[in-house]
Amino acid sequence: MAKDVVVVIGAGGIGLAIARRQGFGKTLLLADFNSKTLEAGAEGLREAGYEVATRHVDVSSRESVRALADAAATTGNVAQVVNTAGLSPNMASVERVLEVDLYGSALVFEEFGKVVAPGGAGLLVSSMAGHMMPALPPEHDHALAHTPADALLDLPFLKGDAIPNTLVAYMMAKRANILRVQAAAMTWGERGARVNAISPGIVVTPLARHELNSEIGDIYRAMVAASPAKRMAPPEEIAVAAAFLLGPDAGFVTGSDPLIDGGVVAAMRAGKLPTPG
Repeated sequence: MAKDVVVVIGAGGIGLAIARRQGFGKTLLLADFNSKTLEAGAEGLREAGYEVATRHVDVSSRESVRALADAAATTGNVAQVVNTAGLSPNMASVERVLEVDLYGSALVFEEFGKVVAPGGAGLLVSSMAGHMMPALPPEHDHALAHTPADALLDLPFLKGDAIPNTLVAYMMAKRANILRVQAAAMTWGERGARVNAISPGIVVTPLARHELNSEIGDIYRAMVAASPAKRMAPPEEIAVAAAFLLGPDAGFVTGSDPLIDGGVVAAMRAGKLPTPG
């Protein structure tokens, strides 16, 4: 009998925490764009007794994502798919943030929606930033949710001056994730599978440290100070929530996007923090 396959895209802090929680006793297919990060993560898991296969992936390339999905389906029963790939506002251009965080997420929904096993589950690790934007016009929401992935980046409200900086690009991408997972719940449901997103706040990972040490680091520290929790989260806390959404206890949960942000968005809506943009 074919072994269940757990696919984790992104070998950073959150991806590895979820892989450790979900992958033991299964075939773990770990994928990343950065080969050094990928191999280091895989080696640590193998030393801990996990069965790990690796594959390079560029989530902004349909060919690359399709090849990963095909490899997963060839390996076994695609039981869980976790996408943690993403770029922060301080890491790339507007165009690249939209390619990876918006288009890339849509590609993973589309391609893995073709191979996920009945009873399987998917999870996109998004961001609290998707909950920070003012409401979009209903026609924009509909377009972000339902436009075929390969036409997404051609939407007029994602072009040129409509996206003035990388922070707006990042928030728009994460808003699209919330909407896209609701649409994907319908197509994945036709296969008897579920799919959800999750929106973490500030998590102690190398990416977060990069942001904290950048020129926008004070913004992050202000978010922590204003939040009810008054702290950041370790990746393991996000993995606990991921385990629920991927597991049988969440059998009635699909198309959702819970916030796990220590109350940062709540503080923003209470006027304790300015709305970014």
